[in-house]
Amino acid sequence: MRDIPGFRPKVAVILGSGLGGFADEVEPVATLSYSELPGFPPTTVGSHAGRLVLGHVGRTPVAVLQGRAHYYERGRADEMKPVIRAIAELGCETLLQTNAAGSLRLDMPPGAVMAVTDHINFTGVNPLFGETGNGRFVDMVDAYDPALRAALVAAGEDVFEGTYIWFSGPSFETPAEIRAARVLGADAVGMSTVPETILARHAGLRVAALSLMTNYAAGLTPDKLGHAQTLAVAQEAAGKVRRQLRRFLEGYA
Repeated sequence: MRDIPGFRPKVAVILGSGLGGFADEVEPVATLSYSELPGFPPTTVGSHAGRLVLGHVGRTPVAVLQGRAHYYERGRADEMKPVIRAIAELGCETLLQTNAAGSLRLDMPPGAVMAVTDHINFTGVNPLFGETGNGRFVDMVDAYDPALRAALVAAGEDVFEGTYIWFSGPSFETPAEIRAARVLGADAVGMSTVPETILARHAGLRVAALSLMTNYAAGLTPDKLGHAQTLAVAQEAAGKVRRQLRRFLEGYA
């Protein structure tokens, strides 16, 4: 990735489904399409624009990624490896992720936001497959930095905290899978975020993540699941999430 003279971002932000509008909060220095950036993957989900916006939120220099590539798109867990390594090379010290998720808790309804405390990888794959050397054995204790999480919670309104479980997608989970996930201790379910967290920790970045509940997970209610519902709820709650992200980034030290 080419450098922008005099610009060195501190925080990279990955925007999940329906949350790409946060890029409008950035005072831009440069906007680049993923197609212009070597190794950046194409995004095939309609709500993921596939653009990198470099600029400032308040005084904090940021690299905002409008969209991510998912494991289910091409069957590669390491799709985001070039992206994570590029932002680390740019100088980012923190990765802030957002995602749309399904709630496994009836007290955490659609529209609620959850700061991720930990994750469960339920896919059986890892983005570090094929890496060599001792660095691939990444310590995942406190992978979601407790201090960053506390700041993220403080920046929001009635923010939940909990564990995110990663399923491969693209089909939604079955009610039986959700029952299993609840037994394992998960609070929210989704199809992203975990591989980027693993890659970020491998690259030495601190990580925080915020999940927006767009539906109850399969079997908890009679509602049918679909991506249109995900986008509709995300759009409705986007203003709340944008305010939280902005406050977090403005207060970033």
